[in-house]
Amino acid sequence: MAIITVVCDVVQNGYDTMKSIKHYLLTFILFITLLCLIAAGIIYSGFYNIGADAPHVKPVYEVLKVLRQSSIEQHAKDILVPDLDDPALILKGAGQYAAMCTDCHLAPGKATSEIRPGLYPQPPNLSLHRVVPNEVFWVIKHGVKMSAMPAWGFSHDDPTIWSMVAFLMKLPDLSPAQYQELVAKAPPDEDMGEGSSHEHKHNHTH
Repeated sequence: MAIITVVCDVVQNGYDTMKSIKHYLLTFILFITLLCLIAAGIIYSGFYNIGADAPHVKPVYEVLKVLRQSSIEQHAKDILVPDLDDPALILKGAGQYAAMCTDCHLAPGKATSEIRPGLYPQPPNLSLHRVVPNEVFWVIKHGVKMSAMPAWGFSHDDPTIWSMVAFLMKLPDLSPAQYQELVAKAPPDEDMGEGSSHEHKHNHTH
């Protein structure tokens, strides 16, 4: 009888445990379903302000920031960085940067631009910001979704993008006068179409 009682207790305890697991599982499923319904309501109601002049609420901003950085690190981790110290490569990058980047990312002696105050998220000031070469190469080539950063890989080959990276590695160390000198010496921008509004000229006053 004692053995039968023990067996019955074990079976009962197992049954109670299974009921508890089912209860917690059902509660979890209902909780996730409720969250999905709330998220769907927010998304489809149009309640969330997507305007660039209304910053994300902090939780959304933090999630997007982590997502962006983790994605860049993951996709750029296997990119091999070439020699970026070639003066000719740096000069070419100076011309590219002056032609395409200063309105958003500024330059030594350039504190703002017409377009920059309206950009969200605010682009980094690359005259003050140190970059990681393989990561910034990936960003220049592929761009960043739902930001003002375009994918320059559609119009620029890898060597040209690396020239921009080479210049960016030097940029934070340049004075306004040194920046102007490099830009003035930069070669013509053969990557831009003839007559393009972005065509590089050597009389930049950025």
